[in-house]
Amino acid sequence: MDRVAVFIDGSNFFFACKESLGRTDIDLGKFAAWVVGPGRQLVRTYYYNCPLPPDSDVEQQKRQQRFYGALARIPYFEVRLGKLSKKQVHCGACGQTAERYVEKGVDMRIGVDMLSLTSKSLIDVPILVSGDGDLVEAIKAVKELGKHVELATLPRGRSWELVQAADVVHELDEPKMKPFFIRT
Repeated sequence: MDRVAVFIDGSNFFFACKESLGRTDIDLGKFAAWVVGPGRQLVRTYYYNCPLPPDSDVEQQKRQQRFYGALARIPYFEVRLGKLSKKQVHCGACGQTAERYVEKGVDMRIGVDMLSLTSKSLIDVPILVSGDGDLVEAIKAVKELGKHVELATLPRGRSWELVQAADVVHELDEPKMKPFFIRT
Protein backbone atom coordinates (compact mmCIF):
# COMPACT_ATOMS: atom_id res chain seq x y z
CA MET A 1 0.00 0.00 0.00
CA ASP A 2 1.45 3.34 -1.04
CA ARG A 3 2.07 5.85 1.74
CA VAL A 4 0.97 9.27 0.49
CA ALA A 5 1.40 12.83 1.78
CA VAL A 6 -0.57 15.79 0.44
CA PHE A 7 1.16 19.18 0.16
CA ILE A 8 -1.29 22.08 -0.18
CA ASP A 9 0.04 25.44 -1.37
CA GLY A 10 -2.59 27.37 0.61
CA SER A 11 -2.46 30.76 -1.04
CA ASN A 12 -2.26 29.32 -4.54
CA PHE A 13 -5.13 26.91 -3.86
CA PHE A 14 -7.25 29.66 -2.25
CA PHE A 15 -6.97 31.98 -5.26
CA ALA A 16 -7.43 29.13 -7.75
CA CYS A 17 -10.63 28.09 -5.93
CA LYS A 18 -11.82 31.69 -5.86
CA GLU A 19 -11.22 32.15 -9.61
CA SER A 20 -12.26 28.68 -10.83
CA LEU A 21 -15.08 27.85 -8.40
CA GLY A 22 -16.18 31.24 -7.12
CA ARG A 23 -15.74 30.06 -3.54
CA THR A 24 -13.08 28.99 -1.07
CA ASP A 25 -14.96 27.08 1.64
CA ILE A 26 -13.30 23.70 1.11
CA ASP A 27 -13.11 20.96 3.76
CA LEU A 28 -9.39 20.34 3.32
CA GLY A 29 -9.34 17.17 5.44
CA LYS A 30 -11.99 15.45 3.31
CA PHE A 31 -10.43 16.83 0.13
CA ALA A 32 -6.99 15.41 1.03
CA ALA A 33 -8.47 11.97 1.79
CA TRP A 34 -10.31 12.01 -1.55
CA VAL A 35 -7.29 13.04 -3.64
CA VAL A 36 -5.27 10.19 -2.08
CA GLY A 37 -8.02 7.76 -3.06
CA PRO A 38 -8.81 4.24 -1.94
CA GLY A 39 -6.16 1.58 -1.47
CA ARG A 40 -3.49 4.04 -0.32
CA GLN A 41 -2.56 5.38 3.11
CA LEU A 42 -2.74 9.10 3.80
CA VAL A 43 0.27 9.64 6.07
CA ARG A 44 -0.14 13.39 6.57
CA THR A 45 -1.42 16.55 4.94
CA TYR A 46 0.75 19.67 4.98
CA TYR A 47 -0.83 23.08 4.47
CA TYR A 48 1.44 26.05 3.67
CA ASN A 49 0.53 29.71 3.90
CA CYS A 50 1.50 33.00 5.56
CA PRO A 51 -0.18 34.86 8.39
CA LEU A 52 -1.73 38.16 7.39
CA PRO A 53 0.46 41.20 7.94
CA PRO A 54 0.12 43.08 11.23
CA ASP A 55 -1.38 46.11 9.47
CA SER A 56 -4.28 44.09 8.01
CA ASP A 57 -7.87 44.23 9.27
CA VAL A 58 -8.17 42.83 12.82
CA GLU A 59 -11.32 40.87 11.95
CA GLN A 60 -9.55 39.24 8.97
CA GLN A 61 -6.66 38.29 11.25
CA LYS A 62 -9.10 36.72 13.74
CA ARG A 63 -10.84 34.75 10.94
CA GLN A 64 -7.48 33.52 9.70
CA GLN A 65 -6.48 32.40 13.21
CA ARG A 66 -9.78 30.52 13.59
CA PHE A 67 -9.15 28.90 10.19
CA TYR A 68 -5.63 27.80 11.19
CA GLY A 69 -7.02 26.54 14.49
CA ALA A 70 -9.65 24.46 12.68
CA LEU A 71 -6.97 23.00 10.40
CA ALA A 72 -4.83 22.08 13.40
CA ARG A 73 -7.72 19.95 14.73
CA ILE A 74 -7.82 17.78 11.59
CA PRO A 75 -6.07 14.46 12.29
CA TYR A 76 -2.66 14.08 10.63
CA PHE A 77 -2.76 17.67 9.35
CA GLU A 78 0.13 20.11 9.74
CA VAL A 79 0.02 23.87 9.20
CA ARG A 80 3.35 25.32 8.08
CA LEU A 81 3.63 29.09 7.94
CA GLY A 82 6.01 31.29 5.98
CA LYS A 83 6.09 35.04 6.26
CA LEU A 84 5.07 38.07 4.24
CA SER A 85 7.61 40.67 3.23
CA LYS A 86 6.99 44.14 1.79
CA LYS A 87 8.23 44.69 -1.73
CA GLN A 88 8.26 47.71 -4.07
CA VAL A 89 6.41 46.87 -7.29
CA HIS A 90 6.61 49.07 -10.37
CA CYS A 91 3.70 49.02 -12.85
CA GLY A 92 5.01 49.30 -16.39
CA ALA A 93 1.56 50.22 -17.73
CA CYS A 94 0.81 53.18 -15.43
CA GLY A 95 4.34 54.03 -14.30
CA GLN A 96 3.46 54.03 -10.60
CA THR A 97 5.32 52.24 -7.85
CA ALA A 98 3.44 50.62 -4.99
CA GLU A 99 4.30 48.57 -1.96
CA ARG A 100 2.78 45.12 -1.61
CA TYR A 101 3.35 41.97 0.40
CA VAL A 102 4.90 38.83 -1.09
CA GLU A 103 5.21 35.35 0.41
CA LYS A 104 8.64 34.30 1.57
CA GLY A 105 9.71 30.76 2.35
CA VAL A 106 6.54 28.95 1.33
CA ASP A 107 7.55 27.41 -2.01
CA MET A 108 10.98 26.49 -0.71
CA ARG A 109 9.48 24.81 2.35
CA ILE A 110 7.05 22.79 0.22
CA GLY A 111 9.92 21.60 -1.97
CA VAL A 112 12.20 20.78 0.95
CA ASP A 113 9.45 18.87 2.76
CA MET A 114 8.52 16.86 -0.35
CA LEU A 115 12.16 16.00 -0.97
CA SER A 116 12.93 15.23 2.67
CA LEU A 117 10.00 12.87 3.19
CA THR A 118 10.58 10.99 -0.06
CA SER A 119 14.38 10.76 0.33
CA LYS A 120 13.92 9.25 3.81
CA SER A 121 11.33 6.84 2.34
CA LEU A 122 8.73 8.08 4.82
CA ILE A 123 6.28 8.41 1.93
CA ASP A 124 6.01 6.75 -1.45
CA VAL A 125 3.97 9.37 -3.30
CA PRO A 126 3.71 13.11 -2.72
CA ILE A 127 0.60 14.83 -4.05
CA LEU A 128 1.10 18.53 -4.65
CA VAL A 129 -1.99 20.76 -4.61
CA SER A 130 -0.87 23.87 -6.47
CA GLY A 131 -0.51 25.48 -9.84
CA ASP A 132 2.71 27.36 -9.03
CA GLY A 133 5.46 26.86 -11.60
CA ASP A 134 8.09 27.66 -8.96
CA LEU A 135 7.59 24.08 -7.71
CA VAL A 136 8.66 22.38 -10.97
CA GLU A 137 12.21 21.79 -9.76
CA ALA A 138 10.96 20.23 -6.52
CA ILE A 139 8.89 17.75 -8.54
CA LYS A 140 11.88 16.93 -10.74
CA ALA A 141 14.12 16.38 -7.70
CA VAL A 142 11.61 13.98 -6.13
CA LYS A 143 11.27 12.10 -9.41
CA GLU A 144 15.07 11.74 -9.58
CA LEU A 145 14.79 9.71 -6.37
CA GLY A 146 12.63 7.24 -8.29
CA LYS A 147 9.36 8.42 -6.75
CA HIS A 148 6.16 9.29 -8.56
CA VAL A 149 4.70 12.76 -8.03
CA GLU A 150 1.04 13.62 -8.47
CA LEU A 151 -0.44 17.06 -8.98
CA ALA A 152 -3.96 18.18 -8.06
CA THR A 153 -4.78 21.46 -9.74
CA LEU A 154 -7.59 23.72 -10.83
CA PRO A 155 -7.56 25.14 -14.37
CA ARG A 156 -7.05 28.83 -13.48
CA GLY A 157 -3.52 30.11 -13.10
CA ARG A 158 -1.71 26.83 -13.26
CA SER A 159 1.71 26.46 -14.78
CA TRP A 160 1.94 24.35 -17.93
CA GLU A 161 5.48 23.32 -16.89
CA LEU A 162 4.16 22.09 -13.52
CA VAL A 163 1.54 19.95 -15.24
CA GLN A 164 4.20 18.54 -17.58
CA ALA A 165 6.55 17.72 -14.68
CA ALA A 166 4.02 15.66 -12.70
CA ASP A 167 3.55 11.94 -13.30
CA VAL A 168 -0.20 12.06 -12.68
CA VAL A 169 -2.45 15.12 -12.83
CA HIS A 170 -5.75 15.23 -10.97
CA GLU A 171 -7.79 17.82 -12.90
CA LEU A 172 -10.04 19.57 -10.40
CA ASP A 173 -13.29 21.28 -11.34
CA GLU A 174 -16.56 22.25 -9.69
CA PRO A 175 -18.29 18.84 -9.94
CA LYS A 176 -15.29 17.13 -8.35
CA MET A 177 -14.92 19.79 -5.65
CA LYS A 178 -18.63 20.13 -4.78
CA PRO A 179 -18.60 17.34 -2.14
CA PHE A 180 -15.95 19.30 -0.21
CA PHE A 181 -17.81 22.62 -0.02
CA ILE A 182 -18.48 23.42 3.62
CA ARG A 183 -21.53 25.63 3.01
CA THR A 184 -24.33 24.20 0.90
